[in-house]
Order: sequence, then structure tokens, then C-alpha cells
Amino acid sequence: MSIQFIGMIGHRLSSEIIAPTAPVFDKDYIVRSAQAHEAAGFDRILVGYWSDQPDGFLVTALAGLSTSRINFLLAHRPGFVAPTLAARKLATLENLLDGRLAVHIISGGSDAEQRKDGDYLDHDQRYARTEEFLDVVKQVWTSARPFDHQGEFFRAEAAFSALKPVQQPHLPVYFGGSSPAAIRVAGRHADVFALWGESLAQTRETIEKVRAEAARHGRQIGFSVSFRPIIAETEEKAWAKAEAILEQARQRMAESGWVFTAKPDSVGAQRLRELAEQGERVDTRLWTGISKLVGGAYNSTALVGTPEQVADALLDYYDLGVRNFLIRGFDPLNDAIDYGRELLPLTRAKVAEREARAA
Repeated sequence: MSIQFIGMIGHRLSSEIIAPTAPVFDKDYIVRSAQAHEAAGFDRILVGYWSDQPDGFLVTALAGLSTSRINFLLAHRPGFVAPTLAARKLATLENLLDGRLAVHIISGGSDAEQRKDGDYLDHDQRYARTEEFLDVVKQVWTSARPFDHQGEFFRAEAAFSALKPVQQPHLPVYFGGSSPAAIRVAGRHADVFALWGESLAQTRETIEKVRAEAARHGRQIGFSVSFRPIIAETEEKAWAKAEAILEQARQRMAESGWVFTAKPDSVGAQRLRELAEQGERVDTRLWTGISKLVGGAYNSTALVGTPEQVADALLDYYDLGVRNFLIRGFDPLNDAIDYGRELLPLTRAKVAEREARAA
């Protein structure tokens, strides 16, 4: 089917409204969360990257071996693992999971967080490094013989991997970033360009820019947009639920001293802050309450309404060319189960009807 739903799992239960209590690496939660997403009908699960949290390769391996059908999307930041080794690690994990893996390349939107891992390149240098990183990784995945590489950031002699990806010619590459430097790299390398949940106008603008850049390289790119759906049996109850979530998040931040600092070097964060300045409600269903609270620090916008209303809102983005939707809730495990009951099948049914009419 042309529409794909991506969920997200962490290494333990926590969110803006749920304080973590379990071990940092909660094996039971990882397994239960992955299996819940598979049972709910998600197509893929994102495993994120943090500079101070458990390794995503191992989280993905555990989740993947605990499921049989669902695909995975592993976030990876270039610069900390040599591209020759990263290519082999990703190919090995993809073989372990029988081809159920894609990689989400994140160059890094915060100087402070990058420096936690010893990276002192500036914003545009990070994207230049990412471009070279992907050049090498893709060559390792596809080359039938050893090759040499000498670039600005990486060097290798007789680089080669005996293990190739199950998926040919290589793993799907998802890519994020809203700056001109990011869009330039995406045009060359991205199979799917990932956006945070912005307004329809902002999304249309970015899609047009990325498509134009990809066309310069004779390529076509898919698109993914991220939302935090808040659904209830009536629209009134859904908006009340959103306000309750915002109040819970404020309370948790006050009690824990949990503070998000602005990301001045992240264009995506800047765009979410600008969106939040338009008001808490944009385009009827798009809610920016949490985005404003966290300073646009991550994918924090929500679509609010009944399952049918939220499905219709997703279709507005579908009409712009979006075929992948990354959705996660503020109560991550229970919301994933809830989405599987109505939102996912209802949206797929509406897409099928639309495609049938078009045909």
C-alpha cells in the first residue's frame, strides 16, 4: 500500500508526561513495545539516537528478534563511526533482521549535543561530512571489489565488505534536516526525506525545494512527516485531552527541573518555533502546545480530533505527496495500541478509496 505508518520505540517507557522509572535499558519494555507496534499494524519502527542513551543498534536487534514482520528505521549520526565500519554494521544488522531495516541519517542539529560525543564541526561542516559519509557507505554496500577513498573527512585503502545488504542495491536511506545544506545532501542521497509536523504551507514549500534538488540529480524522493496524534471519541474530548497533556507536561518539567534549551543552529527547530508563534491551533487540527513548551526541540506537533478527523488531516498531507507518517503518542505504548484500533485502518481505507477513484 502506498501509505506507510512508522512508530517509535524507546529503550524504556517515558515521555513528556511520564517520568521514567524502569532501568535505562529496559529489555522487557523494548520487546513489549515492538510487539505492540507490530500487532497494531505499523509498517516500521524508528529507533532514535541520543548522545547519552543506550546504543540504537542493540535496541533494534532486540526489538527485531522479538518480532517477525515489522520493519525498522535506525537513526544514525555520521562522524562517530568510520563509514566503512558503519556500512558493515548496518548490513550485518539488516541481514540479522532478514532485510527489515532502513537507516535514518541525522547530521545533528545541536552543537552542544554533538560535543558530548566529541564532535566540534559546525552545522554546515556536519552536512558536508554526512554527504561524504554516505558516498562511502553506499560504495561499501554496492562495490564488488575493494576501493580506495580519500576525501575531506575520511580516508580508506582497499575498503570492502564481504557482506552485502539483503535489500538491493542498498538499505533505504531516510534523511532529515531543513537547512539549505541538508536539502543539498538529501537531493543526492535520500530515498525518503523526513520532516517534522509543520503546517501544510510549510510542508508544501519544503517538498517543492527537495524535489527540485533531487531532480538536479535525476532522482525522485519520498517524504515522511511526523506527528503526535491526540484522538478521542469526540472533537471536544480530544482538545480537552490535548490541554490535559500540556498541563501534565508543564507539571513534570516543574517537578523534575527538566528544561529544553533552544537549538539556535537547527533550522527545523526554528521553523517549529515560528509555527508555534502562529498560535496553538494551525490548519484546523495541527496543535503546537507542546512544541512551544519545548522550544521546537524535536517532533512535538500534534493532530487533534476524532480518529476520522485526524485521518482526514493526514490525507491533506498525503495530497501533498507524503506517503510515510511517523506517529507516536504522549503515552507511547498505550497510544500505539490505540492507533491500531481505528486511526491506522481508517486512514488506509480512506487512501484506498482515493486511489481507487483516481484509477
